[in-house]
Amino acid sequence: MTLYQRLSSYYFFYFAALGALIPFWGLYLQERGISAAAIGGLMAILTATKIIAPLLWGWITDHYGRRMFWVQIAALFAALTFSIIYWVATPFAIAMTMFTFGLFWNASLPQFDAVALNHLGKNSNRYAQLRVWGSIGFITFVIALGPSISIWSIDIIPAVVLLLFIGVWISTLLVPDCAAAALHLPTPSLRQLLARREIRWFLLTCALMQFSHGSYYTFYSIALTDAGYDTSTIGVLWALGVMVEVVVFMRMHWLLERFGAWPIMLTSLLLATVRWSAIALMIDSPIIQIIVQTFHAATFGAFHAAAIDLVHHYFPGRTQGRGQALYNSIGFGIGGAAGSLIAGLIWTVWGAPATFLIAALAALFGTVSGYRCSQFAQPRG
Repeated sequence: MTLYQRLSSYYFFYFAALGALIPFWGLYLQERGISAAAIGGLMAILTATKIIAPLLWGWITDHYGRRMFWVQIAALFAALTFSIIYWVATPFAIAMTMFTFGLFWNASLPQFDAVALNHLGKNSNRYAQLRVWGSIGFITFVIALGPSISIWSIDIIPAVVLLLFIGVWISTLLVPDCAAAALHLPTPSLRQLLARREIRWFLLTCALMQFSHGSYYTFYSIALTDAGYDTSTIGVLWALGVMVEVVVFMRMHWLLERFGAWPIMLTSLLLATVRWSAIALMIDSPIIQIIVQTFHAATFGAFHAAAIDLVHHYFPGRTQGRGQALYNSIGFGIGGAAGSLIAGLIWTVWGAPATFLIAALAALFGTVSGYRCSQFAQPRG
């Protein structure tokens, strides 16, 4: 097995698990009698662990090294703690379970990204060619689970997710460690990193983009169900966006070289504004939903790949673990958790249209923030 295959296998299993978890977990919780507000809170708890876990693991790996060892520990305990879901019933117990496995689940990806980028070396703009296997894993399971749920019920979701978590752990055992370059350089503190204005604007932009996705990840499947779509169609719609994302990932190194990271991110933010507005106002139109689902290639795929490229340049050498941690903690953690929580509250009072219009507004603010950041110096550590 080549190094490329070993690195790719992690992304395949990790995002296959995400494909089983994110589109269907809200429906699973709803089937267990959990209210919409509580579902928003539970998803926010899971997302909030992205604030704590990446920073903790980033600090550990930057100070003690052996990055892959800590990735393996995180992956193993994510599977072990997720299995507790079979023995809990109350919303509080479910919340504690999601918080616990989320701490480990969300710890491994940022550090694995750092390992993968170090293996790529000067070819870091080809990160997307590894990450594309995550999209393939996501597509495979989100399409397969739609009809499978129709046959066996939504109760199969925990078992599928657990098996994929085990696959993630096994894949981490196959990847050799790779030390960051320039370990001899002084390591700046978290305060010093956040004192740089371009990093503050960059992180705010990422947080606003992920805030806007909070409504999508938590309530899009429920909104489609309420609009009369069946689970097979829901699975196909989720997969469609990721299919187009695969094409973007395959060409991402060319796009970065041709246009640069910031133009790609700003375009993605504008498309996110259009996408959430279309979901808010035209959820009943299958054609519109098909069209805006293809925007996922930009709002997640291109945006994330461009952001990873910026992180790799903003945080060189020994600070890479901390840089990946900050990006994940503030973007996916704070931004995503706030988006899920507020989406749950808005959904309960005003329903789907208001929920997704707030998401569109957040993406629009992110465009302004991103433009502000792009006016500063070029990203160099």
